Amino acid sequence: MKENNETLKHSRYEACRASITDTVRQRIDLTREVEDDEIQDMIDALIVQMGRKYALSLAQRQTLGKSIFHSIRKMDVLQELVDCDEVTEIMVNGTENIFVERSGHLYQWDKRFETKEKLENVVQQIVAKCNRVVNEAAPIADARLDNGSRVNIVLSPVALNGPIITIRRFPDHPISMEDLIGFGSITREAAYFLEKLVISGYNIFISGGTGSGKTTFLNALSAYIPKTERIITIEDSAELQLQNIPNLVRLETRTVNMDGAKEINIRDLIKSSLRMRPDRIIVGEVRGSEAIDMLQALNTGHDGSLSTGHANSSGDMLTRLETMVLMGMDLPLAAVRRQIASGVDLIVHLGRLRDKSRRVLEIVEVLGFENDEIVTHTLYQFQETGEADGKVLGDFTEIDALVHREKLCFAGFSL
Repeated sequence: MKENNETLKHSRYEACRASITDTVRQRIDLTREVEDDEIQDMIDALIVQMGRKYALSLAQRQTLGKSIFHSIRKMDVLQELVDCDEVTEIMVNGTENIFVERSGHLYQWDKRFETKEKLENVVQQIVAKCNRVVNEAAPIADARLDNGSRVNIVLSPVALNGPIITIRRFPDHPISMEDLIGFGSITREAAYFLEKLVISGYNIFISGGTGSGKTTFLNALSAYIPKTERIITIEDSAELQLQNIPNLVRLETRTVNMDGAKEINIRDLIKSSLRMRPDRIIVGEVRGSEAIDMLQALNTGHDGSLSTGHANSSGDMLTRLETMVLMGMDLPLAAVRRQIASGVDLIVHLGRLRDKSRRVLEIVEVLGFENDEIVTHTLYQFQETGEADGKVLGDFTEIDALVHREKLCFAGFSL
């Protein structure tokens, strides 16, 4: 009997929800920009009017108002996860299920999209806000949300089990280097060392695997950039959260759209940025032929530039840079390596350990180019000492001293 009552309440709730949603959509004036407050007032009035008819409780009415507003103006069932500070990743696998990442662990969520149409509406809503296009002809797209979260979308026919949405959610307040020290991701000594190098204008490349915290670390590192400099950031989807830099220019790529707008890629933006009088250029991620343009920028007086890239080690990052440069230009390998050795001063390598913690594993200095090879040496390295209560223990210790100290000297730091 109790089960029948619950089923009846749920059916009344869903019927009321569908009726109010349809009514609000019909009443929205498409000839002008309708504010969120106006939509919310319309929903509240209809809930008061129809709540008695469907015998809804006060709690149901409050939940209903939020749910309908999210389905019309926000991201439907996903909005609850997008607003949750504890969630770092949201994975929508079609209408079948939704997974979330909290504290480095994956959990299946108890909610999902009821229909494919609702999920597709959310997809189009996401891409429309950042002037992107995704459809069967172009089924893959990268986008971002209003809060800076990174979004990847894959549609049919590439995705076999329906629209796939993956959202990397960043903290509302950027994580600082002090926070990373508190988390145990890096020692205070190493952070102070990197602070001096950033101020002095060393070109630093941040490497690591997926989810190792490269963007977070780049944001934290950028806080050391002197506030008097002109900074240009270049990204596929704008997600960097640089703070307290007055002279900041943010550039974002553009894909071909239905209006016939020309594609503008990372290479185009780097070339254009060189004519914008930058002191430093920050490329959110280098993943292809734009590596040659990035290296040319590093070798033409833009000291202190920063970037990130996917790699399993600092050595692998150098090899990947070689490969990416060769994707953009046919050059002798020795010339490519000479460019890398001349342009990149340091590589900071991050990793995600088996306890799901993110740490700086290595800081490597690029010494130069000898015998057709890039010569490096390790300055700091994480050395594991054991495990306790499921946590990996270890020390991030200094291995060797910095060799190239000219920039430190020019910046006024004592040797």
